[in-house]
Amino acid sequence: MRKSKPKKRIILPDPKFNDVQVTRFVNNMMFDGKKSIAYSIFYDAVELAEKKAGENGLEIFKRALANISPAVEVKSRRVGGANFQVPTEVRPERKIALGMKWLINYSRKRGEKTMKEKLAGEMVAAAKGEGAAVKKKEDTHKMAEANKAFSHFRF
Repeated sequence: MRKSKPKKRIILPDPKFNDVQVTRFVNNMMFDGKKSIAYSIFYDAVELAEKKAGENGLEIFKRALANISPAVEVKSRRVGGANFQVPTEVRPERKIALGMKWLINYSRKRGEKTMKEKLAGEMVAAAKGEGAAVKKKEDTHKMAEANKAFSHFRF
């Protein structure tokens, strides 16, 4: 490593739930710096999810993230002219980041009309342990399991 690591930025908690994780999620979801729109989409989605599942919306969001976050992933490693997919454990910070990205991406690909409906649907599905984002996590785990033989190439 040539340069020093950049300083961690301090993220302020969101106004409604007073939670830093919600702010990180909204920052990931935001387009073109439109943070207030991203917040309104998230809060509406949480309300919709609350109505669908009949429990606390923030709890649904947290459970969905926990169900989506991967424990292991594969990284390409070049050894002697061949590329190997080496399974590695995921750092806690990256776990959450990957979970958020997958939740947002698969929400955007859903069939509902508005983003808040898409996000609410994906959150409820993920909280139950189903949906496209959970499938992505399971596929990642399967890939790591299949390439377990190359784990001795770890960095």
